[in-house]
Amino acid sequence: MPGNKYTIEYLGSVVDEDIIALPKLAKRQIQKAIEERLTVDPIGFGKPLRFSLKGHRRLRVGDYRVVYRIEVENNSVLVIAIKHRKDIYEE
Repeated sequence: MPGNKYTIEYLGSVVDEDIIALPKLAKRQIQKAIEERLTVDPIGFGKPLRFSLKGHRRLRVGDYRVVYRIEVENNSVLVIAIKHRKDIYEE
């Protein structure tokens, strides 16, 4: 729903592990992408995932992927993981 602002929430593991492991430049790019895209239109900017991640979406930011789920009932986006593209789908 473009026009409505979505709030961003993070799983604890994203804050404790994923964000800390990011290089500085990637961290800034990802933060900017989340603020500019996911708060505005998480459906339009993200791509739906399949199989075990059905119901989740991903946002591509360079070589990194932000996996998230849209929480429609409270107008928020829950970020599940932020990792390099070679590592993101291994969990």
